[in-house]
Amino acid sequence: MKPNIGLIGLGLMGRPMGHNWLRAGFPLTVWNRTKSRGDDLVRAGAKWVASPREVASQSDVVVTIVSDPPAVEEVVFGSPGKADFGALAGLRTGSTLIDSSTVSPDLARRIAAACASRGIDFLDAPVTGGTWGAEKGELVFMVGGKGEVLDRVKPVLEAVGKRYFLLGPNGAGQTVKLGMNLLLALEVDALAESLALVTAAGVAPERMIEVMQSSMGRSPLLDVKAPLIMRNEFPASFPLRLMHKDVRLALEMAQKCGVALPAGSASYGTYTAVKESSSDDPDFSAIARFWRKGAHA
Repeated sequence: MKPNIGLIGLGLMGRPMGHNWLRAGFPLTVWNRTKSRGDDLVRAGAKWVASPREVASQSDVVVTIVSDPPAVEEVVFGSPGKADFGALAGLRTGSTLIDSSTVSPDLARRIAAACASRGIDFLDAPVTGGTWGAEKGELVFMVGGKGEVLDRVKPVLEAVGKRYFLLGPNGAGQTVKLGMNLLLALEVDALAESLALVTAAGVAPERMIEVMQSSMGRSPLLDVKAPLIMRNEFPASFPLRLMHKDVRLALEMAQKCGVALPAGSASYGTYTAVKESSSDDPDFSAIARFWRKGAHA
């Protein structure tokens, strides 16, 4: 018998993950702050409930995938005066909580400790792959926690992902995710900066892309983000506001570890400028707007 899955967070990633679990035959219970985002999942067979606590009380495995640390804290622990709202109040002994949001390693370890005190297993398992990976069931999970817990929930992850890496104890998944997103943020920042340079010097940016595709500059990221930058169109696969948050978390982690990140700090300033000047909710490749007239002071 397949375990009952609870899904908390039905955004760009969570909703397609939910559809893949339903297609794989898993019973699914869902909750989201905006109820209408769950309508298509309910039509496909999911059960809607009124709170994260109710999701947890009806599930063997609960997956949270929400926007930022405050959102994770609210859906797991509840909020002042609403402790019975959070998933922790509904999780049963022997159940498993998986957080696939991107938060700090410290928060992951705090959730792990709270779960352990109640006999609940916890994995921090942030994902990469973008909305296309979520839709195709080809996400990659970076996992922190116990190997035996991961072994038990492998069928759940395999229904929505293509690979998973056990990276160490709780917090390790979030540590690697922040390091990786810092690298992705820097890559796209560097790509946009290089394109701005050659364009200003009078060479068509397409020509540099051609050379990069045949050189050491080649990267899968180039296939996905360069066309958006060239068209100046930025539909959000990974929103810039979330990348901005992740770079901030990486810088905070670096400060605690005593590691200087000069390139990361400079890039954070650029992402901040574009975030503050954007009236829409674009993909993080919209950092290229920084070099367009009027994008910054």
